[in-house]
Parts: sequence; C-alpha cells; structure tokens
Amino acid sequence: MTVHDTDTASTDVIVVGSGLAGLVAACTALDRGRTVTIVEQEGPQCIGGQAFWSFGGLFLVDSPEQRRLGIEDSLELAWDDWDHTAGFDRDEDAGGEDLWARRWADAYLDFAHRDLRPWLRELGVSLFPVVGHAERGARTEGGHGNTVPRFHIVWGTGPGLVAPFTRRLRDAVHDGSARLVFRHRVTELLTDEGRVVGVAGERLAPDVTVRGEPSSREVVGEFALRAASVVVATGGIGGELDRVRELWPASLGSPPTEAVRGVPVHVDGAGLRIAEAAGARLVNGDRMWHYTEGIKNWDPIWPDHGIRILPGPSSLWLDHRGHRLPSPNYPGFDTLSTLKHLREVGAEHSWFVLTRSIIEKEFTLSGSEQNPDLTGRSIPQLAKRVLPGAPAPVQAFLDHGEDFIVADSLTELLDGMEELGRSADGSTIDRAAVVAALGERDNAVDDPASTDPQAVEIRRAREYLGDRLVRTAAPHRILDERHWPLIAVRLRTLTRKTLGGIQTDLDSRALGADGEPVPGLFAVGEAAGFGGGGVHGYRALEGTFLGGCLHTGLRAGRAV
Repeated sequence: MTVHDTDTASTDVIVVGSGLAGLVAACTALDRGRTVTIVEQEGPQCIGGQAFWSFGGLFLVDSPEQRRLGIEDSLELAWDDWDHTAGFDRDEDAGGEDLWARRWADAYLDFAHRDLRPWLRELGVSLFPVVGHAERGARTEGGHGNTVPRFHIVWGTGPGLVAPFTRRLRDAVHDGSARLVFRHRVTELLTDEGRVVGVAGERLAPDVTVRGEPSSREVVGEFALRAASVVVATGGIGGELDRVRELWPASLGSPPTEAVRGVPVHVDGAGLRIAEAAGARLVNGDRMWHYTEGIKNWDPIWPDHGIRILPGPSSLWLDHRGHRLPSPNYPGFDTLSTLKHLREVGAEHSWFVLTRSIIEKEFTLSGSEQNPDLTGRSIPQLAKRVLPGAPAPVQAFLDHGEDFIVADSLTELLDGMEELGRSADGSTIDRAAVVAALGERDNAVDDPASTDPQAVEIRRAREYLGDRLVRTAAPHRILDERHWPLIAVRLRTLTRKTLGGIQTDLDSRALGADGEPVPGLFAVGEAAGFGGGGVHGYRALEGTFLGGCLHTGLRAGRAV
C-alpha cells in the first residue's frame, strides 16, 4: 500500500485495541520505560472495550473475602475444578492446541491465588465483600463449575476496574511517552524478514456515536506505524453472528438462528485474521462461551443487543415446549451443558418460570449499566437490594422487556407463554408439560427429604451466608399465590466470548505453526484465548475473562 510520510511514525510498542488487556499491556510497558502507541478503530468513547460494560467479576482463590464468609478454598481445589471443567484434550498427540493452554491455566491459578488481589489493591481497586457462586454445577451429577464461591465483584464494576489504567495512560500521554490513535483500523501487520515491525491500515472518518453503537466505516486515508513490538488486543468474534455460526462446534448441535448479541458489532474477530496472515497460529476456534439466559435489551445500544440474566437457583427452567431441563441444567449451574441440551432438542428459546419473590431476590442483570448501585459505588442504593421490590433495572425489564410475562393466574401465564413462544411453524408450549413441571419442582421444594437435584441445591445455597443474604430466595412453591404475581421470561442464546485464539507462550509471544515465537508479535486477552490460545478449555469458571485480560496484559507488558 502507498503510505504518505506524514502518516508514518515509530514507537517502542504498538498495542492494537484499547480494551482492558491492551490497556494493561500498555501501562505495564510504560512502567518499564517503553514508549507506547495504542491504535483503536473506534473513538475515545470506547476505551476500556468490553470490560467497561462488564459486571466486574473476578475469579480469586482463597481470598480474605472468601475466608471471612467461611468459604474453604485452596489452590488444589481450584485446579481440580478448572481441570475437570476445561476438559483439555488437545495435547501434543492431538495437534498441541492445548499444550500452552494448560501452562497458562497453571499460571493463572497461581496469579489468582497469590498476586491478583494485592496488585489490584495497589492500584486502588477494591472488592464487594459478598463472594458470588457462579457456575455452581460442580456439585451436581455430570456438572461442571466451581465447588465453592469464587466470583468477586469489583466495587465500581467494569468501569472501576478500567479506571486505574486509563488514569495511568492519561498521565503518559501528558508526558509524551504514550500516544492514542483513534479511528485507525489496522488491516495488516507489517513484516520484515519474518519479523513483525509495525501495522498499517485505514483512517476512518470521525464519528460521534455513543459507546457501543455501530460507527461509520467511511475511509478517509491510510496510515502505517512501526515498532519493535506489536501487541494484538482486538478481542474475539462475539459481535459477528455469521462468524459464530460458521465456527459453531458440531458437538453442540446446530447453531442458533435467533441469538442476541452480548457485545457490539465491531467485535468481529478481524484482529485474529490479521495476526494469522502474519504467521500466528490460531487454535481452538470451535470453543466458545455463549450464555443461555439472554434477553433482548428493551433500551438497546447495538443491533440485537442482549443482556444476560445472572440467576439464583430457584427458577424453573423449561425448554421451548415446556419440558423441565434435566440435571445439571439449572439456573446458574452449567452454561455449556445447558446450551448443548437446548441445541440438541432444537430450542431457539427456553423459559424461566418464577414468582415475584424469586425475581426480587435472585435476578441480577449482567453489565455495569444494569447495576448503577455497584457501578456508582453507592451504599444507599445498594442497601435497597435487601428491601422489598425488584431492583430498578430488573423492574424496567418487567415493565418494558419484550421477553417478560407477568400474570395473576396460571391460566394467564400459560396464555402469554403460548403466544410469545409460538415458532414460525406455529408450534408452541405444551401447557400440560408446563403444569407437570411446576408440580414436580414444587413438590420437591416442599419436601425437605427430596433428592431432586435442584431442590437439594436450593437448600444447599441457603446454607451459604452470601447466597442467603442477596442471591437465594426462601424456598417456596411457585404456585403459592402469596409469592405472586407469576412471571415467565423467554430466554435466547446470547453470544459473548471466544475461548480459542492466537496461541501464545507465557510471555504472551504469538507462536507460529512451528511452535516458535513470531518475532515482534504478542497477543493478549480474548484474542489470545485469554492465554495460550485457550486457557479455559471447553468451559469457563466465570470471573476468569477479566482476570485473563489482566493476566495476559501484565505478562505481555513485562516482555515487550
């Protein structure tokens, strides 16, 4: 390509992408005396990437927060949970795609056990005192996940985690050691005799869209930048639904046709293809992390904008026909197992059926914007969570969300589900199946000696102080009118994370097909499968995505 001299510059380190992993890599490199240029296709309003939108959950092992709540955790227990959940099976005799992923898992668990919390405290990041139990399926037969609660929420959610790095970067821009180049889309990595020496691409027209909205792709020029090291921090493919369907694993059945997006449309995997063209090896592309509790945002920012419900354990979960999901597919238990089951039975949507009492205690919506009390660090707002009534963001979905049915009788609820759940071929719920499932669940919850797995887990959740305080309603029959109105929520697949990516060593150096580092090229965050091209294996334990961005960015920044 032809590049004008005025568009060419050099720096020690180029970071492609301004999400959390890229910011951490940049700040760590700056602390080591490097000059850094961050190149971002979106505008300055998008700095922080998907971490800004996040709930701010971090996976920690044997933390003071856990110990204060009586949670007995250890590095050995965490590794057992991780290894069982990940299911690594692609070692050297199977292409070696999990070779570095296992090493990264070891390194991340040590980081989450020893270094992560003290480092965050040095940065001024604090944690909410109640530890959540995400992906709690490990204790159910055939399930995967966390044996004990490990989900620590940043006080300030995603924006609170991003803030110390944006402050450091602002200071570096002021002193001239950092440069931020927005509305520059990288389309290729520059190489010289096998070494990555810079980036080139297109300058995009200025755009004043708000964070997350699709921005203009009008090209107004070209650019090139040179550096000794290039860090790819461009994220995954979750916003590109066609690419998700293209890479959808056969083991999960057919891809969904009615998915909603959990990330903006510019999260399209372009950086992966660019890195591959420069010699990097992409691995585990068929491993993804998509949620089954997606609802359409009633106030959307990007096309098909979905929000994930973070549920407690008490709701009844039904498939598209009204049949109860089998163990371990209960709310908040085993994401991939639930997704696999729903795809195998051909369910484009499923249902939560619950009561007003359950939604008031057990429904949290994922995302910084859906949790203004935690995001704004407001103790008075937070205190309202223990008062009667649904949290304001949840109430807004009850009032305006297209996926919610609120009914004062079982007949009214079934009528609403029948109409809202009607498929293109005219089929809909089996009313008798819904009634039978309600009876089965309610009888089990009523019986203290029941061995029904969901009833057992509801009782077990109430034994943990954190769940009893803020996450699990007192057990009751859904058909007990004292807890009404009845509520049904239509759920769809929500695309979110790429678990595979650029294979990297423990210095975040991108590796080629021969297993050797591609000189000058690094990868971090989701673009690197959060480390090694797939640190999570097939399944994640939650809180490990933000943690993986921090970990990979830190290692890259120390190596460039």
